[in-house]
Amino acid sequence: MSKDQLTEFDWDSFSSDKLGGGYSKAEKSRLEELYAGTLSEVKQNEVVRGTVVSITDRDVVLNIGFKSDGLVPLSEFRDVTDLKVGDTIDVYVENPEDSNGQLILSRKKAKIVKAWENIENALQNDSVIEGLVKRRTKGGLIVDIFGVEAFLPGSQIDVKPIRDFDIYVGKKMEVKVVKINYANDNVVVSHKVLIEKDLESQRAEILNNLEKGQVLEGIIKNMTNFGVFIDLGGVDGLLHITDISWGRINHPEEVLSLDQKVNVVVLDFDEEKKRISLGMKQLIPHPWDSLPAEIQVGSRVKGKIVNVADYGAFLEIMPGVEGLIHVSEMSWSQHLRNPQDFIKIGDELEAVVLTLDREERKMSLGVKQLTEDPWTKADITTKYAVGTRHTGTVRNLTNFGLFLELEEGIDGLVHVSDLSWTKKVKHPSEFIKIGEKLDVQVLELDVEQRRLALGHKQLEENPWDTFETIFVPGSVHRCTIISKNDKNAVLELPYGLEGVCTLKNLVKEDGSKGEIGESLDFKVLEFSKDEKRIVLSHAASYKDTKEDAKSAKKPKKESEYVAKQEDSGRATLGDLEALSQLKEDMARNEERK
Repeated sequence: MSKDQLTEFDWDSFSSDKLGGGYSKAEKSRLEELYAGTLSEVKQNEVVRGTVVSITDRDVVLNIGFKSDGLVPLSEFRDVTDLKVGDTIDVYVENPEDSNGQLILSRKKAKIVKAWENIENALQNDSVIEGLVKRRTKGGLIVDIFGVEAFLPGSQIDVKPIRDFDIYVGKKMEVKVVKINYANDNVVVSHKVLIEKDLESQRAEILNNLEKGQVLEGIIKNMTNFGVFIDLGGVDGLLHITDISWGRINHPEEVLSLDQKVNVVVLDFDEEKKRISLGMKQLIPHPWDSLPAEIQVGSRVKGKIVNVADYGAFLEIMPGVEGLIHVSEMSWSQHLRNPQDFIKIGDELEAVVLTLDREERKMSLGVKQLTEDPWTKADITTKYAVGTRHTGTVRNLTNFGLFLELEEGIDGLVHVSDLSWTKKVKHPSEFIKIGEKLDVQVLELDVEQRRLALGHKQLEENPWDTFETIFVPGSVHRCTIISKNDKNAVLELPYGLEGVCTLKNLVKEDGSKGEIGESLDFKVLEFSKDEKRIVLSHAASYKDTKEDAKSAKKPKKESEYVAKQEDSGRATLGDLEALSQLKEDMARNEERK
């Protein structure tokens, strides 16, 4: 427009008070409604559809039908390689109008909202969706579904246990949503449910056609110490460890391995509990059926110990064929022992067949029969003649005595009364311990009954013959009170002997009673060599002293009594030598103990 034309323009007609004056109020209102109708109503935090109108270096401008266009950071379109003007995209309204009047949108949040909608629909509709396994995590896998990370537990990957999760990483997998935790935004999915559904028809077909004795092929899917679980094609069966092999095995892994294909026979089937018992050893003949005919009673066999019990051990002479070696057949020794003292699992040894029952598939074996019975040796009566002396090992203690092993298979009994001449032994444990050595003398021998009576005290002369000349009734001796009960007191006499005194005879001259540990003079009232019993009295020792002048039987102390015997000629030099020899013998005996 030229300067002249601007001069000629009628500006008055466009003055501020006349602008728009050509529309009435009704027309203005109608036009405003028409304009407002061309715009969409936008709410915050909702997902809307937008059209790309322009792309800058930093943002993507989108028209969502609002009064202003919205901006989305270009970084949210990194996964779109061919983005162009005119493309339609779902976006999330973060803010309809910020402080600058700008509409703020987000494609990333729109994808998350849309993904959760898809996940919820998949759960409600039980839909199968495809996900990408991104990585392994503790207890399972992380799967990307609709852009959301879901957890796939290891137990939900397959119907069989999975030992290597890494083989699934980076691969696509069909899953079903089984749980949504909205509080933590966690999603749990399962691949196993899809497999189980496919196996239902196979399982039904297998169960309908299952029969005892049927031979099937399966794959070992799990192993335990009591057996293995075998997948028969949708149905699991248990192969117990005792049905794997005719021979003994400690764990299935000794003969089988995971994922191994095996042939098994159906032993039993519980229709209600859907339990299937399988067998493998039943597919081959029983080893007893092929036991060589030359194996008879008396034959020698070799094998390996496969089990040890309290009563014996089992020797496997060939896989599935075992014989029992009873503890009594392990050694000629008659005293009881633990089988583990002789044999351990894994030992290889030779044995003799004692009994054999092919029909019952039972066999008893013996090891001691490989050596000569010591009781049948020709020199037994000479070697263990009455009066011969031997040294043995204490193997067992009882209330009545102890059993002494003189050699393998030759045991003898030492009665408790044959342990000591002077000591009253109530139990052998007071005298000796198991495993210790003991010198003995043979008292009796019965080869036919395999009995040997032994004595320890018989190695020394009976000192009671000499004691009889020392502790004569009426003699007085210094004794120590070692114990008391309601009736009597036990006294310790010279030479290690023990005597007894009634409580009424324990009263002292001042009226009090002697106490344990106190040493007093006691007078011998009674002496019995056969019963080895000496009865004494303290009261008699001082009462008789008062009557010395009136009584012919004066109580004398031991020194006075010996002197009297010397004066009267009753105590000879031989008596004194015997007493001296006795003391020496007893001292040597104490040293040996």
